[in-house]
Amino acid sequence: MAETYDVVIIGGGPGGYNCAIRAGQLGLKVACIESRGKLGGTCLNVGCIPSKALLHTSDMFRAAQEDFESMGIKTGKLDVDIEKMIAQKDETVEGLTKGIEFLFKKNNAEYIKGRGKIAGPGKVDVEGPDGSKKTLETKNIVIATGSEPVSLPGIEIDEERVVTNTGALSLTTVPKRLILIGAGVIGLEMGSVWSRLGAEVTVVEYLDRIMPGADSEIAKEAQRTFKKQGLTFRLGQKVTGVEKMKSKLKLSMEPAKGGETETLDADVVIVAVGRRAYTDGLGLENVGVTTDKRGVVQVTDGHFKAADGVWAIGDCIHGPMLAHKAEDDGTAVAELIAGKAGHVDYDLVPSVVYTNPEIAWVGKTEDQLKEEGVEYVKGKFPFMANSRARTNHETTGFVKILADKKTDRILGAHLMGPCVGEMIGELCVAMEFGAASEDIARTCHAHPTLSEAIRQAAMGVEGWTMQM
Repeated sequence: MAETYDVVIIGGGPGGYNCAIRAGQLGLKVACIESRGKLGGTCLNVGCIPSKALLHTSDMFRAAQEDFESMGIKTGKLDVDIEKMIAQKDETVEGLTKGIEFLFKKNNAEYIKGRGKIAGPGKVDVEGPDGSKKTLETKNIVIATGSEPVSLPGIEIDEERVVTNTGALSLTTVPKRLILIGAGVIGLEMGSVWSRLGAEVTVVEYLDRIMPGADSEIAKEAQRTFKKQGLTFRLGQKVTGVEKMKSKLKLSMEPAKGGETETLDADVVIVAVGRRAYTDGLGLENVGVTTDKRGVVQVTDGHFKAADGVWAIGDCIHGPMLAHKAEDDGTAVAELIAGKAGHVDYDLVPSVVYTNPEIAWVGKTEDQLKEEGVEYVKGKFPFMANSRARTNHETTGFVKILADKKTDRILGAHLMGPCVGEMIGELCVAMEFGAASEDIARTCHAHPTLSEAIRQAAMGVEGWTMQM
């Protein structure tokens, strides 16, 4: 007899495991199938979490080299132990994956190791790591299989010298010459890590700008800052291939608008040109579910439902490919299955780039508002004028708030500076409640704090910024 569940989730990443935990909390019988052997998905195992561990460690190394002396701290000769750095990253990941397993047990969610495939309506086949097979019967199937990196024609990924984010997080030595293909979030973060540790980093990007999803003013300021930190940018370039030679790699590129081919030498190439939904081989055709050319599941209700009794979340559906978006999707779907109201506002999903300085934004960019013909007012405040930033010697960047010219409702917020990944939450809450810029401007903020820059930018919308 097949085991019967209220919900079976295929995929144990941020979307899947949050869906499982919430379903268990709501009293549903739930199982979550994960083929990796560890819960947490790309984010926890080879993405968000390990990259932040290396970003933090490498930034401490940079600060000790460049900032300590000016603050009166004397140090001896500094060196990098890559093996230990990678080990502490792995230790952090291991602890967090075990933590998710504990939450499963606490909330009566079953964790099944293996590969899941939809066999038909209400049926999921599971092949275990040992080759054993069983079928689960369920009222609801949730597709939460996440995404995988994409490459380019002429480039063979080996995760040793030509790597994705997975290989970039496990390099055993600091490459002398590193080339990043792609100037998006993943590329810039990985470039920052290895640049701080001594690599010569060149970023090759097809577009004529970095961070295509960010506000263009923020992107321009970020590029200037990264150039000062040692990154070299080759924008408007189409990569045509990477040749593997015995002692080096040779990357070929040509102008995106046409022109002569040029080559660059490298020891390591990181390919960070985007991701596609991981939905092949899931048996979607057995329940009438279709995908687009990038593997994204086509939903029938505008939200999460892909077919009767079949739901899809996270990177498998449209919307930003971000772990926290997937988490909210998973929670919402569990609540919808339980008969409650589940909803995610994709216009208010924040984005964060964990470089130094950090970059964060939510809502509309100036570029979008201009394109849409929306009349808006801008308030802007530099961290150079923030007292806490000055005392911390972290003065690069600014806060920009965009508000509707007629109603003063906040339409977007764009930050670059220290700890803005933490600070963006205040603006998300404000926008969730439909706040005006004046609401933030008249809310008392502790002094001296970095968050005062948000308040001052909000004051600037109506022209009454007053703090140095």
